[in-house]
Amino acid sequence: MFVRTLTRGNRTYLQIVESQRQQGKITQRVIASLGRLDILQQSGGIDGLMQSMQRFSEKLAVLGEFDPKNPPALRYRRIGAPLLFERLWRELGIDQVLARVARGRKFEFPLERALFTTVLHRLVHPGSDRAALRWLEDCHVPGAQDLDLQHFYRAMAWLGTPLAGNEQDGATPFSPRCAKDWIEEDLFARRRNLFSGLDWVFFDTTPKEILSHGQEG
Repeated sequence: MFVRTLTRGNRTYLQIVESQRQQGKITQRVIASLGRLDILQQSGGIDGLMQSMQRFSEKLAVLGEFDPKNPPALRYRRIGAPLLFERLWRELGIDQVLARVARGRKFEFPLERALFTTVLHRLVHPGSDRAALRWLEDCHVPGAQDLDLQHFYRAMAWLGTPLAGNEQDGATPFSPRCAKDWIEEDLFARRRNLFSGLDWVFFDTTPKEILSHGQEG
């Protein structure tokens, strides 16, 4: 079904028409005549009909309450950086390493999301934890909507928590090994073979004589 106009003289009428196939041909049948177009526009009849019909639509909506002279306040949130960094974060296995290192610690907030947010903030817009919280208001980070400033402080403090005495092998004389060191070592172990394999070799096959002639010229 669709709506079409029918002009008679200097007046235009609005009709609801249905297309149907009869004996292999497409024909049109007028279901209803809604009246003169100019009168419907002036009285708001078309707007009322569309608002009434939108209740039964599953795909379309009509912005019937939108006032061009007083548009509603719109707010946007950035999604590009979190989407890209989330992919790298998962592929590197940082979320898995954090879960393993923090196993047994009962945090009442999503520790991994707090660390993800602070790291991403320092990459794209470096600043303090307080600045990260303000930055988060305009950036959509899945799972971080309920984070507060204290969560950032506690996540950073946890990274500096010293490990147990039996896990201090290799510690420097200046500071003990902390959760941060364990995370870094685990991530290094996961990617230590990243460039150790050899799949392709490229070498120059240009004759020596040509190279020498080019140098002399």
